[in-house]
Amino acid sequence: MSSLRSRKTAKRTEIVLRPVRPNLGIEIHYRKRLDALIEDMHASVMWFLRAAYRKQEPRIAQDETPADSLRRSIRNLSKRWNSKFDDMAGKLAEHFAQSVEKRSSGALKKILKDGGWSVDFHMTPAMKDIVDATVHANVALIKSIPAQYMEQVEGIVMRGVQTGRDLGQVSQDLQKRLGVTKRRAAFIARDQSNKCTAAFNRARQLELGLTHAIWVHSGHERSPRPSHLKASREKQVYDIRKGWFDPDVGEYILPGTLPNCRCVGKPIVKGFS
Repeated sequence: MSSLRSRKTAKRTEIVLRPVRPNLGIEIHYRKRLDALIEDMHASVMWFLRAAYRKQEPRIAQDETPADSLRRSIRNLSKRWNSKFDDMAGKLAEHFAQSVEKRSSGALKKILKDGGWSVDFHMTPAMKDIVDATVHANVALIKSIPAQYMEQVEGIVMRGVQTGRDLGQVSQDLQKRLGVTKRRAAFIARDQSNKCTAAFNRARQLELGLTHAIWVHSGHERSPRPSHLKASREKQVYDIRKGWFDPDVGEYILPGTLPNCRCVGKPIVKGFS
């Protein structure tokens, strides 16, 4: 269990600490790893389609139509890429979870040190549970990327066969799908970075006996939530144990936990100077 040890003379007062923000470097690294695999998958699909169109129709059994053969080949390709993402998912998710935990704990430790407290953090059962949950959640998200992409690829190609579209037209639709898939990967990296940082911060703050914080809007969201802006302007104090009641969603939430929310909290330390 961690505890605060003040190096200054104790005095009854209240101090507001700086917030711990999600690390952009970890988010970018996560996104780049996903992007690289997505681009390889897309290149593999395009190579297959170019080969198929060069032959005018794929090599098929006598009882197969060209569409049947294309569908079968795409599904085989899908199995291969699902397997590749599966192989990578566990390692990437674990690296991401450990990186966020290490960085958020280190950042909080420095903030406390700058305020005059020394603290030693350890991997508590609560933190271990958050790491495990983070890994499981991100493994599932990573595995969903090729499943959704290849399902869309099959639909695009089959519609192309039905309407007699050439490779150039089909390629344009697939390029758009690549963009959608990469934007989803970017969202996963950003959203998970926000959520995981919030979860680790909350656990560490509760370990230290901190129970309240002030809501701070990040200012980086393209479409900021009005209720979050208002809470930040009014310096809304919330209970770290249960969160702040957001009237727009009708439930208690913590900063950074809603999709695309980059808000953070400034912990309040009572009883020391």
